[in-house]
Amino acid sequence: MAANGPLRSLDERIELRIVGHGPRSLTDLLADLGSREFALPVLVAAAWYTLRRDARTRRFEVLGAVLTMAAVPALVTPLKSLIDRQGPLTEAGGFYPSGHTATAMVAYCGAALLLGPYIGRRWAMPVALVLTLATGIGLVLRGYHWPLDVIGSWCLCGLLLLVNSSCTRRRSSRTPTG
Repeated sequence: MAANGPLRSLDERIELRIVGHGPRSLTDLLADLGSREFALPVLVAAAWYTLRRDARTRRFEVLGAVLTMAAVPALVTPLKSLIDRQGPLTEAGGFYPSGHTATAMVAYCGAALLLGPYIGRRWAMPVALVLTLATGIGLVLRGYHWPLDVIGSWCLCGLLLLVNSSCTRRRSSRTPTG
């Protein structure tokens, strides 16, 4: 759908109207929120903190978050090659789905799922979703990705996080303290 479907022309019209808007330093920062250098340390810190607090009862949740993050390149890289969509400001292909968006969503939302019981469930996930949304906005405004590249990553990673959450919740409910 993103490479040749009916939404492609709408996607391209939107991108070409908004690319380059916003202060470059801000849009660069927002786009960088999805890089491994920014996002992975957040997930690692959340996993470390969770294991330090409740290693015995929450180790499967930490393992689930780590495996979900490991699934991102395992899924995104082949999809990029298979779909081979050209980027907004380049002739090169392999832009769908957005790896930076996928990394941001899984890292930040995974960290929110792990840290929620300690820092407050009411604001942990909204903060993670704002960081993920900001990453997508930065990538589109900088011209690194089409809007559908970002939306496709949100859908893919939403499914990954849903599977992770349901599997780890089911597993942790079998523990003596669960």
